Amino acid sequence: MHGEYKVPGGKLVVVDLEVEDGALRHVRVAGDFFLEPDEALLDINRALEGAPADTPAPELAARIDAALPEGTVMFGFSSEAVGIAVRRALAQATDWHHYEWQLIHDGPQSPALHMALDEVLTAEVAAGRRPPTLRVWEWASPAVVIGSFQSLRNEVDPEGAERHGMTVVRRISGGGAMFIEPGNTITYSLCVPDALVQGLSFADSYAYLDDWVLGALEGMGVKAWYQPLNDIATEAGKIAGAAQKRVVSGRGAVLHHVTMAYDIDADKMLDVLRIGKEKLSDKGTKSAKKRVDPLRRQTGLAREAVIERMVASFRGRYGLADGAVTPEEMARAEELAATKFSSEEWTARVP
Repeated sequence: MHGEYKVPGGKLVVVDLEVEDGALRHVRVAGDFFLEPDEALLDINRALEGAPADTPAPELAARIDAALPEGTVMFGFSSEAVGIAVRRALAQATDWHHYEWQLIHDGPQSPALHMALDEVLTAEVAAGRRPPTLRVWEWASPAVVIGSFQSLRNEVDPEGAERHGMTVVRRISGGGAMFIEPGNTITYSLCVPDALVQGLSFADSYAYLDDWVLGALEGMGVKAWYQPLNDIATEAGKIAGAAQKRVVSGRGAVLHHVTMAYDIDADKMLDVLRIGKEKLSDKGTKSAKKRVDPLRRQTGLAREAVIERMVASFRGRYGLADGAVTPEEMARAEELAATKFSSEEWTARVP
């Protein structure tokens, strides 16, 4: 069995192993990481040898830590990363390079249609009828997108939303509200097979699926990192938030979508969203205005240039062919946009 895990912002960990009588055997750890002393690699292998095959990643990491000599230096990886790589090997997880990725980047579309396209395209990936897809959104109008489990009245000021002409829609993933203005927002979705994130915890999958965009940002001079559970942050402030939805039908799939602040009208945002003190209490700031630091200021690039560089970064890592929504997919998405995502029943399902 073979497993790989690219540490977000770090190095690649590779594990080859066999399972005999329910235990790990012939474990061999490798990668492009740095480790001192050299002999510590043998200690890592020995620590994993004979471990029960159902051992969770944190317990595998504890076995490694207990076996390493004092003063061992692990750079670009960790014992936890090795444990994850083992779990991915046992789960027979796939890698980014196992797929032919498709890009969808269409013209501006309504908020309800964007919600519907995410649901339809992820279901098509789960059914095996669509390759893994990166979709870059263009917005036809301003919107507030609330999470699947958020209270509508607690999150949105209806008078403020009406005053600024903002459509309120509810997405199928959890997480917090997204404040959308077409020229100020960069949004993308990844619709991926479940096999890509096998062996990863729910939390680890967030950072794993966005490691590529951290590399793209670094290429634009922005040092960013994942701030658990679902924020992309810099020293200057938050620049993005992510959310996920798991589809269990067919072969299984994961929808992972991210909204990034290219620019922001913070006063308008506070006029529309009801951002309470409790939500801000663990963010280390008293003002929601100070939480977000847009990409426009940090990169000095036009929005279109930021998107081009992001797409180029993904293509350079994993390959990416231009694609399109099929007529059948669009027909289904338009139906869902009208019957579900534009309905009061769905939008106010948590009043």
